[in-house]
Amino acid sequence: MLETMIRFFQEGGIFMYPIGCVLALGLAISLERFLYLLSVRRRNRVTFEKGILPLLRQGDYRRAMKAASQSDSAIGRIMAAGLGRLLANSRREEVEYAMEEGLMEVLPRLEKRTQYLATLANIATLLGLLGTIIGLISAFTAVAAADPSQKASLLSGSISVAMNTTAFGLMSAIPLLMFHALLQTRTNEIVDSFEMAGVRLLNLMSDTAAASGVPG
Repeated sequence: MLETMIRFFQEGGIFMYPIGCVLALGLAISLERFLYLLSVRRRNRVTFEKGILPLLRQGDYRRAMKAASQSDSAIGRIMAAGLGRLLANSRREEVEYAMEEGLMEVLPRLEKRTQYLATLANIATLLGLLGTIIGLISAFTAVAAADPSQKASLLSGSISVAMNTTAFGLMSAIPLLMFHALLQTRTNEIVDSFEMAGVRLLNLMSDTAAASGVPG
């Protein structure tokens, strides 16, 4: 596969270079987003499962609030928003709204630059088509002034070179779309973990209120 892409690049025209730049940019964004989401997922798991959740189960909401506030993780900010309302004796709905607001603040950071991959994939495809069209125009223009005995071979060779641009554009766009789908799935999994943590907090809050005879 790599040898084929290199051959297409060498045999293509000038449009191979912008397509190559688009591919390099897309791969850089994919790597950065993958490492970022991996870091977020790891920090969230450590912060919640080893720091906040045990304190919530003990009913020690103040220490849980302190642990969440001191954490630099995304889930720490969300839980801190909900626990702040809880310690202020707010109702369940207000605690839930506070965590939803915290999630809305965190979500743009998780989705940052991911949408660019779909755009870059479309750009790579369109650049490939544009390069092919311009290559075909140049090929037919050159054939028109060529010797009749050489027209067939010259035309077939020129068309082959022009089609390399489309092939390279598609070979660049397909992995970018796959990385976009993968990163979107990872982002949705992290958001689901946030929602699950919020549900746990609300359920523990309700259980504590029921045990003390206070309405949640």
